[in-house]
Amino acid sequence: MYQFLKPLLFKISPEKAHTYTMSALELAIKIPFGKSILQSLYCADNQSLALNIMGLNFPNRVGLAAGFDKNAKHIESLSTLGFGFIEVGTVTPKAQDGNPQPRLFRLPKDEALINRMGFNNDGIDEMVARLKVLKQQKVIIGGNIGKNKITPNEDAISDYEICFNALFDYVDYFALNVSSPNTPDLRALQDKAPLLKLLMTIQALNQAKPNPKPLLLKIAPDLNETQLLDIVEIVQQTKLSGIIATNTTIDRSQLKTSAADIENMGMGGLS
Repeated sequence: MYQFLKPLLFKISPEKAHTYTMSALELAIKIPFGKSILQSLYCADNQSLALNIMGLNFPNRVGLAAGFDKNAKHIESLSTLGFGFIEVGTVTPKAQDGNPQPRLFRLPKDEALINRMGFNNDGIDEMVARLKVLKQQKVIIGGNIGKNKITPNEDAISDYEICFNALFDYVDYFALNVSSPNTPDLRALQDKAPLLKLLMTIQALNQAKPNPKPLLLKIAPDLNETQLLDIVEIVQQTKLSGIIATNTTIDRSQLKTSAADIENMGMGGLS
């Protein structure tokens, strides 16, 4: 199916292709027997695939990372494709448009993408409203949280607190995103002092709850050894549940796509 549709999808912009594809999936689960057909094709009810980790029972090990369903609009339809977990977001307290388009680029020779979306999302209130009415799902839901572009780093903790408190009752785990290359100065939050303060604050909020949720830290692949050692120390000190390694990279080495084409695409994170 994909090989048939791929030439058609590649004739339109990547962002439009994403929107059209998700609209088609939403339509598919609404037609008679559409949802059950997709589930029969892609969902495996096999206990040998299940995984218990961080106190959560994952149906399988294959999940959908944050950035695909930024606004928690498609959890029901995406869960018909067999994912063991779906991570929504990155979400910020206030809605924001993200960076100007075009901001998503294909690198066919490398089977890769460059994006500089910029945390475009509908804001935490809209996400919570959707999750509140979501029908019971077997799939694990993760909440990926970040800060607004207009929020200075010295006030960033407040943004993470807002998102954490608002989402707590509606997700199974949290991912703290301090590593997107597309929000100015965000990666500076990975430095030792601000990162320790952020994680201690959110973990204190978490541990004050009757049933704390797993907390994960999403880091960049472009850190040096000293930074990595600092992060390991901080993760141990704050007793985080784990690390999501990694976010997209700003490294452009070893790509098959020409340097001129890469330069024309501009800044962004490489997947």
